[in-house]
Amino acid sequence: MGGDVLSERAAVMSESLLKSQSITDSVVSVLGSFDHRLSALETAMRPTQAEAKILKGPHDDLESYLEAIQQLRSNILFFNNNKRFKSSDGVVNHSNNLLAKAISKLEEEFKQLLSSYSKPVEPERLFECLPSSLRPSSESSGNQGDSTGRNPSSNSHSEHHHNNNLANADFTPPTLIPLRILPLLHNLAQQMVQAGHQQQLLKIYRQGFHSYLLWDTRSSVLEESLRKLGVEKLSKDDVQKMQWEVLEVKIGNWIHFMRISVKLLFAGEWKVCNQMFEGIDSLRDVCFAEVTASSVSVLLSFGDAIAKSKRSPEKLFVLFDMYEIMQELHSEIETLFKGKACNEIRESAFGLTKWLAQTAQETFGDFEEAVEKDATKTAVLDGTVHPLTSYVINYVKFLFDYQSTLKQLFQEFENGEETNSQLASVTMRIMQALQTNLDGKSKQYKDIALTHLFLMNNIHYMVRSVRRSEAKDLLGDDWVQRHRRIVQQHANQYKRIAWAKDLSAEINIILVLISALLFWSADLSCRNLAKWWRISLRTANRRFFLGSLSETRPDLVGNSPRSRRKRAPNSQSPTGAMTILQCLSVQGLTSSGGGSAVGVDGGNSSGVSRAVVKDKLKTFNMQFEELHQRQSQWTVPDSELRESLRLAVAEVLLPAYRSFIKRFGPLVESGKNPMKYISDTARRILTECLVNFLKGKP
Repeated sequence: MGGDVLSERAAVMSESLLKSQSITDSVVSVLGSFDHRLSALETAMRPTQAEAKILKGPHDDLESYLEAIQQLRSNILFFNNNKRFKSSDGVVNHSNNLLAKAISKLEEEFKQLLSSYSKPVEPERLFECLPSSLRPSSESSGNQGDSTGRNPSSNSHSEHHHNNNLANADFTPPTLIPLRILPLLHNLAQQMVQAGHQQQLLKIYRQGFHSYLLWDTRSSVLEESLRKLGVEKLSKDDVQKMQWEVLEVKIGNWIHFMRISVKLLFAGEWKVCNQMFEGIDSLRDVCFAEVTASSVSVLLSFGDAIAKSKRSPEKLFVLFDMYEIMQELHSEIETLFKGKACNEIRESAFGLTKWLAQTAQETFGDFEEAVEKDATKTAVLDGTVHPLTSYVINYVKFLFDYQSTLKQLFQEFENGEETNSQLASVTMRIMQALQTNLDGKSKQYKDIALTHLFLMNNIHYMVRSVRRSEAKDLLGDDWVQRHRRIVQQHANQYKRIAWAKDLSAEINIILVLISALLFWSADLSCRNLAKWWRISLRTANRRFFLGSLSETRPDLVGNSPRSRRKRAPNSQSPTGAMTILQCLSVQGLTSSGGGSAVGVDGGNSSGVSRAVVKDKLKTFNMQFEELHQRQSQWTVPDSELRESLRLAVAEVLLPAYRSFIKRFGPLVESGKNPMKYISDTARRILTECLVNFLKGKP
C-alpha cells in the first residue's frame, strides 16, 4: 500500500515537472518574442538617432552622414515589411521626409564641392603637360602659332616635319579636380542616383550656383580654359572677312588648340567623369557629352568655316595641316566620344575631316588649272625667272613635304591607281601647265632673243630646282634630261639671234661643252669653268666630235652640226645689212682705187682701204654699243649659266676683235682721228662690258 502511494506521488511530481518545463519553454518563447519586439522597437527609434546627424549636414563628417542615410533606408524597408506595428506608417513617413532632406543636403554638398574645385586651367599648366618639343618659348608663349602658316613663298615648313613626329609623343592630361576630392564626389553621386535623382545630378554637373548666380560648372570651366588659351568664337562671316595673313595665323593657332583641347582638356574631363560616375556608364557618357559639346562646337565651327570657304591655292597647305591634325586626333576622338550620347560630337569631328580632305583635293585640282590659265600681265622686262615660276616650283617642292597626306587623299578620292604614280602624274601636269603658261608669257617680248633668254632662264630654274629636291626621284631622269635639252635649245636660239648667224657655229660648240659641264657637274665653280676656257676651240671641237665627252651626248640631241643648219623662220640679224662679226672680217677690205692702204700683213698695199677699215670699226662700235645697251638690261640670274653664255660670246668676239685691231689697227692709227675708231680705252670697255654681260641693272 505504501509503495503504491509513493509511485502515485512520483508520477504526479513527474507530470508537474513536465508541465513546469512546458511553462518554462513558453516563458522563454515569450521572452524571445519580446526581445525581438524590443529590437524592432529599437530599430524604430533609430530615425531619431540618424536625424541628428542628417540635420547637422554632411560637410563635417560625410562618412557618418552617409551611414545615417543608409540607416534611414534600412528603417523604411523594415517598417514597410512590418505593417502590424501601429506606428509603422508614421515612422515610414517621417523617415522618408528625413531621407528627402538628407538627399537635398547631399545635392548641396555635391554642388559645393564641384564648384569649389572646378577652376579654369591656366595656359602655363597646359603647356607643362605638352611634350617638351611643343612647349612655347618664353618670348612666344603669348603668341602661339604665329609662324605656323603655310605659304609657298616662305620657308616656314619645318613645323610640318616636326608635327609628323608627334604620334608617340607623351601628352599628360592635367588633373582638373584633386584626386582626394573625386572619391567624395563619387560617393555623393552614388547616393543621388540611388535616390533616383539622376536628372538633378546631371543638371548640377552642368550647372551650379555660385554667389547666387547660375553658371555652367564644368562646361563653363572648359570654355574659360579655352578662352584663356586663345580660342575665339568666330562665325563664318568673321572668317570670310579676314585678311589672308591674319587668317593664316589663326589657322596655325587652331591646330595647336585642337591638339591641346583633345589630348589634354577633353582627356582630363573624361578622367573626371569616369572616376566620378564609375559604374554609372550611361550617366558618365551623357555628362561628358553635355559638358564638352559647347567647347567642341567652337573649335569645329572654325574648321568648318575654313573647309567651306572659297578655295584658293594659298590655302592648300593649311588645309593639309588641318587635315593632318584631324587625322592625328582621330583615335583620341573615337575613344573619348565613344558613347551613344557623344554620337553627334563624334560625327561632327569626322565630318570636318572629310570636308577638309575634299576641299584640299579640289584645291589641288584647281591649282593645276590656275597655273595654266594665269593671266598676270606683269612682265619681267629683263627676261629673268618669272615670279610665277618660283611660286609654282616652291609650291611643288612643298607638296613633297606632304607626300603621306597626299597619298591618303588619293586613296580616299581616286581609283585604285598606285599613289606614287598618281603624285608623279599630277606633278608632271603642273610642270607642263607652267611651261605652257611661260610659252604664252614669252610672246610678250618684242625681241625674239629676249624671248629665248626668258624661256632658258625659267626652264633652267625648273630643272635645277627639281634636281635639288625630292621631285627628281618622282619625275625621273628622263624628265630632267628632256628639259635640259630644252634649256640648251633656247640658249642656242638666244645667242644665234642676239649675236647673229656668223657667230653661231663657233658658239654652238662652246655652249654645248659648257652645258655638259654645268648639268653633269653640280659643284662646278666659275673658276674651274675659266680653266676650261683655256682649251683651244680646235681642241674643243675635236673632243666633242671624237666622243671624249660622249657621256654628255644624251643631253645634246638637236645640237649636232646637221641640226644647227636649221634656222628659226623669224631669226634675223639685229642690225640688218652687216652682222657684228662681219665688221671684223677681211671681206670687203679691198680698195676699188684711190686712197692709202696697207696690206693684210701690215705692209703698205693698195689692196686694203683705210676708209673701209674705219667704216667697219665704226659699224662694229655702233653695233656693240647697241647690243650692250640692250643686253645690259637683261638678266641671267644663275651665275654658272650666265658665265657660260658670257664666255661663249667672249671666246669668239674678243679674239676676233683683237686680231682685227692687230692686223688693221696701224692703218687707222696712221690716219686722222684714230681715237675715234680705236683706243686702249675701247679695248678695256669691250672687255668690261662682256664681264658685266647679262647681269641686269646694278
